[in-house]
Amino acid sequence: MGGGEMKAWGIILGGMLLLTLILPLPLGAAEYSLDDLFRIALARSERIKSAEENLMIAEIGKQKAVSVLFPRLSAFGSYTRFSEDKYNDLNMLIQPESAGSWGLRADQSFSLGLREFTALGMSKTNIAKYRMDLESVQEEYLLLVARAYYDVLRVGKQLDIAAANLKRLADYRNAAEKRFKVGEATKTVLLRAEGELSGARSDLVTAENSLKLVRALLARLVGIEEECSLREAPPEEREIPSLAALKDTAFAERSDLKGLEYVKKMAAQQRSYAWGAYWPSLSLSGVYAKADQDPTSLTLNKESTYLNLALNFPLFQGGFRKADVDEATAKERQAAFLYEDLKKTIGIEVEIAYLELSNAKEVIKFQEDQLSFARENYRAVSRQFEVGLANSIDVMDANTLLVSAQRRLADAYYAYQISILKVKRATGTLLKEIMATSTGSGGSGEILPARSALDIAGKERGE
Repeated sequence: MGGGEMKAWGIILGGMLLLTLILPLPLGAAEYSLDDLFRIALARSERIKSAEENLMIAEIGKQKAVSVLFPRLSAFGSYTRFSEDKYNDLNMLIQPESAGSWGLRADQSFSLGLREFTALGMSKTNIAKYRMDLESVQEEYLLLVARAYYDVLRVGKQLDIAAANLKRLADYRNAAEKRFKVGEATKTVLLRAEGELSGARSDLVTAENSLKLVRALLARLVGIEEECSLREAPPEEREIPSLAALKDTAFAERSDLKGLEYVKKMAAQQRSYAWGAYWPSLSLSGVYAKADQDPTSLTLNKESTYLNLALNFPLFQGGFRKADVDEATAKERQAAFLYEDLKKTIGIEVEIAYLELSNAKEVIKFQEDQLSFARENYRAVSRQFEVGLANSIDVMDANTLLVSAQRRLADAYYAYQISILKVKRATGTLLKEIMATSTGSGGSGEILPARSALDIAGKERGE
């Protein structure tokens, strides 16, 4: 190899080394905890952004209400060109050839019933109402995200169970084949084992496809890539508050109930605004004007400044003012009815969530016991089958019982996790705890998961 070729190869290798140092290394799939997903969803969700725009519109409405309290300043000007100038018999100018005027005008009008200030108060109340609506939308969306998150974990657990079941049945099929070859088992035993193994393969494929589906749903809700891993934080054991305490918390914290409180307040303000129409309105104008003509008249006032004060009181409007007051009064009563109805509904929601949580917590204990019995039963039947003391039906029944117990326990655990969040949502504390956790101050800590799925169900692949 000549010196030129050596130099060329050196340049190529040096360039490859430089690219290796400059280009970033491929990164693995991102990992998210539930709190991470909550924060991302709050920042990226179009539904939440739409609710934020409603709040922005309400704030703009306040700016419009404030603008009415300030006088309106306007400038005016005009220019007129006539065909000719005209004079009367006394040689006095009666029509100039051209004329122009310009000036500034300030106008302010307000009701003696102070309707403008009532409208400003309504705009402030409307902002508070839409702020509560935003919190309600955020909590509902976060609960959807949590459901999708736990669906991914649950289906992932089902996939582990299906894989472990496939391994057990494959081992059983191999054992049945050996016993068949030595004459210790019939052809029926081997065929039964083959059929169960095929069913296990089908269950595994179904679980894999289900996992892809729930991952896609989670990615759609949060706005992340589908190929990511989820991190399950170790939970803590906490006591469930009493039903009465949960209802008191809900009545004090639920954002949608607070929103209806503001609706009631706005309805009362609207009635006050309607009553204000019975008061007269006062208008004040200040004008500075200049004028010019060509040719100029002796009587032309070239500059003027004046104030104008006007009082307007409509005497008859066909019953419009009374109808407006009656309508506002009816809406005030309607808002009160809606508030009481929602309060009763919230009480039922809290009670349902409380009962679901209590039931899920109790079910986990029994499902843990059943899984423990099913494991021991499967081990005992498997050993008996190996020595010829149990038949294939016994083994299949024991395996079916084990798989069913594993699935029910996983479902119960994640149902318990969802029940925890449903209680927080029903009491209106879900968003506050998430925001407190994200700022490092910690949540209220009233209700947290009792166990980890890995602790209660175990690693099923190795069984």
